[in-house]
Amino acid sequence: VQLVESGGGLVQPGGSLRLSCAASGLTFSTYAMNWYRQAPGKERELVATIASAGGSTSYADSVNGRFTISRDNSKNTVSLQMNSLKPEDTAVYCCDALRLDGIHWGQGTQVTVSS
Repeated sequence: VQLVESGGGLVQPGGSLRLSCAASGLTFSTYAMNWYRQAPGKERELVATIASAGGSTSYADSVNGRFTISRDNSKNTVSLQMNSLKPEDTAVYCCDALRLDGIHWGQGTQVTVSS
């Protein structure tokens, strides 16, 4: 199983980024997908979740209204559209694939919000 994140980088406050997570080696459509983030010195935070069929999503209060999670089960990808970025959004963002019988993690992609 492999999860590979991409799309991170340096962006100015107020800007946007779109993260993607490409999954392989698993039956993607049977997994709920999550985006987590971890900033230096802080605990890991669950940012967004999308159900296996894509019909249900949830967000951390800190990103609700600014971030949108989506998935394409035909392409085995999950995305995180991040708008109105703030310096406090700076972190390593990781995706994970969750099912009752297991969880798989990606390596993460760095997002830095700074002027």
